[in-house]
Amino acid sequence: MGIAERKKRHKAEVRTSILEAAWQLVLQEGWQALSIRKIAEAIEYSVPVIYDHFANKEAILLELTKQGFQKLNAQLIKAQEGAGSTEEKIAAMAYAYWKFAFENKAYYQVMYGLGIPSCETVNQISELSTFSGLILAPIKDLIAAGSNPETDPFLKLHTFWSMLHGLISINMMGSGEGKEELNQMVLQDFIRGFVTGIKA
Repeated sequence: MGIAERKKRHKAEVRTSILEAAWQLVLQEGWQALSIRKIAEAIEYSVPVIYDHFANKEAILLELTKQGFQKLNAQLIKAQEGAGSTEEKIAAMAYAYWKFAFENKAYYQVMYGLGIPSCETVNQISELSTFSGLILAPIKDLIAAGSNPETDPFLKLHTFWSMLHGLISINMMGSGEGKEELNQMVLQDFIRGFVTGIKA
């Protein structure tokens, strides 16, 4: 292996170490407590080394966000594959999204630290674009089969996302503790209302 290849491999290894250290800090202290200095201390490198790989803390959080959406997308694809009708696909993805959020709280909180990403952000990040496409496809199918083909699918995507995220956020803040039965009823009610509203 040549010097250039060794340097390239070392750079990739340091980058991986930075992300792994950042993730451990997120798990231990929360994403708000993450700092370049803490990451540098964790991997025993100087702060400038971190900046050689990432412009700032936000760039590191963006990479963790991408990882989170990769994991979520895999769950949504799996949920769709096990569903039959369009309505079942939408419901299966809603439940998969809910399950992912509570089984991967740290990822979810990093992914949505600043709220639901804008359309511009979605278009710039392939993992977010894939996520939107997975949800959008059955929504478009449902609109096509309904009585209002002029319905805006992107508006419905945002409604779907906002309702799920809102319900999950309420529960993550603690006010939903011990109310699993109610949470499931609310989730079912939302899915029914969402699907019926498009089909009507």
